[in-house]
Amino acid sequence: MTARRIAIVGSGQAGLLAAHALVRAGHEVTLYSDRSAAQWLHGSRPTGAAARFELALSYERELGLAHWEDVAPKARGMYLTFCPKRDNRLVTMKGVATTYFQSIDLRLQSHRWMVDLEPLGARVVVENIDPERLDAIAAQSDLVLVAAGRGPLADVFPRHAERSVYASAQRKLAMMIVTGAPQSIPGVPYLPVRFNFFGPFGEVFWVPYYHRDHGPTWCMLFEAKAGGPMDRFDGCTTGAQVVAMAKTVIRELLPWESAWAADIELADPEGWLTGGVTPTVREPVGRLASGRVVMPIGDTAISLDPIGGQGANLGNKLVRHVVATIAAAPDASFDAAWMTRTFEAFWADHGAVTVAFNNLLLEPLTPAGKLLLISQYGSTGVADSPKQRIANAVFENFVDPRRITSAFVDLRAARKLIAEQSGHSWRREFLGGALRVGSGQLRRVFGAGPAYVAPQP
Repeated sequence: MTARRIAIVGSGQAGLLAAHALVRAGHEVTLYSDRSAAQWLHGSRPTGAAARFELALSYERELGLAHWEDVAPKARGMYLTFCPKRDNRLVTMKGVATTYFQSIDLRLQSHRWMVDLEPLGARVVVENIDPERLDAIAAQSDLVLVAAGRGPLADVFPRHAERSVYASAQRKLAMMIVTGAPQSIPGVPYLPVRFNFFGPFGEVFWVPYYHRDHGPTWCMLFEAKAGGPMDRFDGCTTGAQVVAMAKTVIRELLPWESAWAADIELADPEGWLTGGVTPTVREPVGRLASGRVVMPIGDTAISLDPIGGQGANLGNKLVRHVVATIAAAPDASFDAAWMTRTFEAFWADHGAVTVAFNNLLLEPLTPAGKLLLISQYGSTGVADSPKQRIANAVFENFVDPRRITSAFVDLRAARKLIAEQSGHSWRREFLGGALRVGSGQLRRVFGAGPAYVAPQP
């Protein structure tokens, strides 16, 4: 194999993963980072939960990077509450996967992965890179991969208008890493991601998390629709204010969660963020002033709202695909045509369906999605029942969106899935769930009349 000179710009999840994979494959790797390993650990903000499911975790394991697998919380499912309007907990879902997922503090992870990289033979350069400097790096490299997140270097790669369906952020986000809450959810027989889905004004969820100092903690995220009752974090200028507002929102909109969240505190002064993400798919080729080309990976290639937990997962999958493509033809010319072919193959396999699934979660629940949610109602997280199998199938789509994303948009696909999981007519499971919901509620959920039934416990 011919060793190639490969430069990677960015030291987050995707950049460091690619650096480790490529140096292990025998290539001459230089990683450019805007901060040192020590600055990553102390002095940086976490960029999100970065929860990873099995397809992503398995690659980290394969590369010897799963340093926290034995100590980080192993979450195995989702506990979802769907509220079509305020104070109306209409449907719950307890879906469980066959594998676990984990969320590691990126500051801790980037620090360790950077420290480990140079002894493997890679070169690490701490430097702020602008487009002019990127051009100079490209002149010295066979291939440049840009993993600079959604920062200024992302503008080197044009927005793909057809694949980027939104022109602005669809939610106003507030994220915080907190201690003080139990490492369990009342009434749930496994450690879940907790997801409260409010039809008219946004979503609230918390993810089991491994913090750099405190270990098992929670990453809480509020996804507010602009102008709604959850959109109240704009005036927060400190993490303490964000946590205080989170408690207020929970008390007013999610009173059933108040006891669980009563004692939460910010895990560290930098452990919070507010803002928004415009979901964006970029062109796979960035052309520099000299005419040289560079390729995006991670959030620089595909930026997703965190609502579906797919960003870090998709980044890992893209890195794996790029590294495998290089290995399949190590002497290839890494020109614009190669970059385009490589990305398009990934888009056809993982990218398109993952983006479609994540975007679906930003939209009102489809009739097919409502059918799935009603049909699984009664899932407990433990029993091997038809309803549990439907709930599990729904959650397994977060693990790999290629599985049943079509069933969230196509009524025929949803009915087929329900029949396959239950072993009988889809109508039977739907009617069983509908009886639990109540006829008046059901008519309103499907757009056929007002709600008049009291909130479900």
